[in-house]
Amino acid sequence: MALAEEMKAQGEWLFRWRSYLPLILLPLIGIALAKADLRSPGRLDESWDYFCLGLSFVGLVVRVLTIGYVPQQTSGRNTTELVADELNTTGMYSIVRHPLYLGNYLIGLGVSMVQFVWWVPVIYSLAFWLYYERIMLTEEAFLEKRFGDEYRRWAAKTPAFLPRFRQWRRAVLPFSLLHVLRREHTGLMVVILCHTGQEFVERLITDHRVVWEAFWATLLFSGLAMYLSLRWLTRKTTLLHVPGR
Repeated sequence: MALAEEMKAQGEWLFRWRSYLPLILLPLIGIALAKADLRSPGRLDESWDYFCLGLSFVGLVVRVLTIGYVPQQTSGRNTTELVADELNTTGMYSIVRHPLYLGNYLIGLGVSMVQFVWWVPVIYSLAFWLYYERIMLTEEAFLEKRFGDEYRRWAAKTPAFLPRFRQWRRAVLPFSLLHVLRREHTGLMVVILCHTGQEFVERLITDHRVVWEAFWATLLFSGLAMYLSLRWLTRKTTLLHVPGR
């Protein structure tokens, strides 16, 4: 089997499990947290925590700016098969071919950097590259087969992962906040849990007791209340369902 075909076959399998890549961070962060008692918390440490949280939120914003403009049957969360009723080439897709994966990377990078241990983000970045390279190859092969020359013209001028901002083209559809709330409330909760969880565990290790800092406690409980509310609305009502999205 040619290398490209082998990577494509691997990508088809990895596509089904792409949501679980962040789990690779858990043992790495656990090892880093084991040495948390060797660090003394201070203003610099606190500022770094906010910076890492901000980086993860930048990744979430990238996802929001992508999801908010896409039509139905594109950029989906499906894990069984690739689906694309049309080719997205405007909005975030005008500056980068895989904006959702870029957003995922930034979210995970922010989480991996919290403990300020250099090898955690390095291992995460390498794992992300090896994992998603194959998925992107599989998706692009599908899109090329599905849309032919239209896809090839778009791919020839649009970078795969590093945005080219000067190419920005306004999205065809208007931004849908309701669609974003339906699609991204779980992602928001994951970001909050990953950062507040590290803060609480780190303080438990260093102070030998549970410390409920106002900012992190407020972030956790407000995020949880929002998540549960949006989860209920998604499951029990059609309020967040937007026709054509």
